[in-house]
Amino acid sequence: MNGILIVNKPAGWTSFDVVAKVRRLAKARSVGHAGTLDPMATGVLVICLGQAVRMVEYLIGRDKAYRATLLLGVETDTYDAAGRVIATRPVEVSEAALREALHSFVGSIGQIPPMYSAIKHEGKKLYKLARQGVEVERAPRKVRVYSLNLIGFDPPSLTVDVHC
Repeated sequence: MNGILIVNKPAGWTSFDVVAKVRRLAKARSVGHAGTLDPMATGVLVICLGQAVRMVEYLIGRDKAYRATLLLGVETDTYDAAGRVIATRPVEVSEAALREALHSFVGSIGQIPPMYSAIKHEGKKLYKLARQGVEVERAPRKVRVYSLNLIGFDPPSLTVDVHC
């Protein structure tokens, strides 16, 4: 079987869980995905089967769009909602100041990957190293943010659309 599937990944599943399920259902040996989504994220995951797995390298670096909800004033050990809260502080910010701050991220930026990410360092996923208490130097990666729009603001929560 050869082809490309668009899967709406549910929360709680890893991208690998989706690949494994597709591999099992399609009885396909060669299955891959074109971009990892965090286990708690929902959304489109591009799955390639058979000969189409060769397309992954062309799809993986393409533009992406995300909708994210953020909670201001809460810091977790993993920098996301799945982590343990390690600090909280009150945040007072106007919508205008928030829009201005968001705008500062538009364009080419250097982004240092968090330790809790699937990016590999010397063949090991960073999140696995982080779980072992190991922190390694990470070089900034060039990221292009085309737009970052505030679509909802109910302090301390905000929702943004990102095209990157």
